[in-house]
Amino acid sequence: MNSLTVRVARWSARHPWRAIVGWLVFVALCLVVGGAVGTNSAKTADYRVGEAGRAEAMAAEGHLERRSTEQVLISARSGAFDKQADKQTAEAAARDLTARMKQLPEVAGVARPLWSGDGRILMVEVSLKGEERDAKDKVDALVAQTAAVQKSRPRLLLEETGSPSVSKGVDQQRSDDLALSEAITLPVTLITLLIVFGSVVMAAVPLLLALSSIAAAIGLSMVASHLSPDAGVGTNVILMIGLAVGVDYTLFHLKREREERARGGGRLSTEALVELAAATSGRAVVVSGMAVVASTATLYLASDVIFSSLATGTIVVVLVAVASSLTALPALLVVLGKRAERRARRRAERGKPARRTRGEGGGRIWAALLRPAARHPLATLCVSVLALLALVLPLTGLKITEMSRDTHSREIPAMRVYDRLNEAFPEQRVTHDVVVRADASRTQEVTGALRRLAGLADRDPLFADGSLIRTSADHRVSVLRLKVPYLGNSPQAYDSLDHLRHDYLPATVGRIEGAEYGVSGDVARYADYPAHQNGKLPLVIGALLLVTFAMTVYAFRSVVLGLIGVVLNLLSAAAALGLLVLVFQGTWAEGLLDFHSTGSIGSRVPLFLFVILFGLSMDYQVFVVSRIREAALAGVPTQQAVLDGLRTSASVVTSAAVVMTTVFVSFVFLHIIEMKQIGFVLAAAVLLDAFVVRIMILPSALLLLGESTWWPSRPGRAAAAVPDRAAHGQPVVDVR
Repeated sequence: MNSLTVRVARWSARHPWRAIVGWLVFVALCLVVGGAVGTNSAKTADYRVGEAGRAEAMAAEGHLERRSTEQVLISARSGAFDKQADKQTAEAAARDLTARMKQLPEVAGVARPLWSGDGRILMVEVSLKGEERDAKDKVDALVAQTAAVQKSRPRLLLEETGSPSVSKGVDQQRSDDLALSEAITLPVTLITLLIVFGSVVMAAVPLLLALSSIAAAIGLSMVASHLSPDAGVGTNVILMIGLAVGVDYTLFHLKREREERARGGGRLSTEALVELAAATSGRAVVVSGMAVVASTATLYLASDVIFSSLATGTIVVVLVAVASSLTALPALLVVLGKRAERRARRRAERGKPARRTRGEGGGRIWAALLRPAARHPLATLCVSVLALLALVLPLTGLKITEMSRDTHSREIPAMRVYDRLNEAFPEQRVTHDVVVRADASRTQEVTGALRRLAGLADRDPLFADGSLIRTSADHRVSVLRLKVPYLGNSPQAYDSLDHLRHDYLPATVGRIEGAEYGVSGDVARYADYPAHQNGKLPLVIGALLLVTFAMTVYAFRSVVLGLIGVVLNLLSAAAALGLLVLVFQGTWAEGLLDFHSTGSIGSRVPLFLFVILFGLSMDYQVFVVSRIREAALAGVPTQQAVLDGLRTSASVVTSAAVVMTTVFVSFVFLHIIEMKQIGFVLAAAVLLDAFVVRIMILPSALLLLGESTWWPSRPGRAAAAVPDRAAHGQPVVDVR
């Protein structure tokens, strides 16, 4: 009872108001400091991976990098220009728009207006200055000029699209989606906690602590972004993971305190109950929190700014949630406990019976759920494992792709204009940039090779006319831009990239001695990013398995439990991913979940699932096995300890799983397809882990293993050293 966890809780329990005020000051400081330093957003260079990334870096070296562009489409409101005078009106509007755009400091240049092949649409393309990632912050000035021209010519229809407009629309949609997610999650979480505790006050405690942890984590993540740039997804993951683990950690602690209060029958003070809860569930929270942090840290090995941003957000919010459960929570429990004691005394003085504190008895429902594993462990184990393996089968058809701009929701206005642009100007759909770097003395040789390459592309139906060669001022870098009349996520676009990289480049530029070359562009990015991840996947998964094994062995001093944890986590993650393939790669669930299938899974989803699920599964693993080990340390035979531990932890684990699932399911209502997939797969994984793995497979395996579960440690020997506590039915606390 003298571990760091208990000492921190003891201080908070003895100085509750200092601890509460201190926590609120900490949250406020995090927000103030975070707001003062601001967020260091990732730059374009931070996203460069593979050959496309190397090519972009070479182009940037020669100041030939791709600029962000906006396209303004000018058409007749009736759908077609009835006479030549109407076309002249459109051309006058284009000249007016061009003049306005050129005056903007954000604009690098405006291309000549271009008519569509059918003469129905006139396009004005505007290039923006500066970072590609910052372009969305500059687009409002362009939109204002487009609106001004539209207002002066009401008979025409002016619509704007482009990567900056689309990015801005996606950000706005993400913000609206998160607000919807919170509106769904918070009430459902509160109702779940009300059912668990039967008290509004006790139900509000986990929710308020989780929200305060999220607020502090958002501020700290701004500070952390100056060490690891934020890719714009940090807040999303903080909200998703923060609410899930924040409520879970508080729930574990609260349920144990109420259980000990019910068992103590009023003989123990509130401070003693808080210390006892800190020594048992508090230790489990710390271990599981560290396990989440350690497993999530493996995402840094992916060498990807988005995964690094996800890892930073998750680690920060988990650490803050653990800190709140060790400091603010014990203080709140003491304040609420003393309030309950005063009420109990007043009731006693009035001669009214004392209210019964609801403990953790492991009711009939949980006994019924555990009955198959208790009576037929081998059969239950076999059936459950086979069921999960059946869900794994769809993984054989897994198709991973990078979710491109073409997959965004058409509820974004700029995306609807983007579709019109692609239809009217097919030659503008996709471009490849062939970048070559060589000595300045070889400029003519490089230019000749690029012209031969352009000639090969002109004879290939996968390419469109209109190639352009640019050379840097120092003559060391040249860029050939080739057009492809197909959408970026189409098979033809990928085929054109393959032709360039494997056929045309080796036959032309590849023959120039000492020349470095590569292909960049949207399609190259879409192809190289999944390839980069696939190359890093064995390293990340290997490190993840090692970390999970090491954390489990550390927590329970058991190699057997470490191996079981790794196998079960792999099984539940693979089953959830198989279910994701079944739902999202087909079209049968489109209407049910409101999405348009891309026939693939987002490239970030599988790795994110494995890492986050391995961490979150440790919550249940540590909490459940801690209760089993506690009983074993008290001298209970392992088989009985398994059943007792599961019965006493089943309801809290299930309640935590329901809360966590609610949080993840709310992300299924988002419009961004990759976020939908992440929300769905995490919700499915948590449900499978809580209701199949922890209630069916884990107890069956432990019952069959018996005392071998703890190898090489021997809980029975430790039990012999504490006969008095075991004899009185008090919990034996493992404080190593």
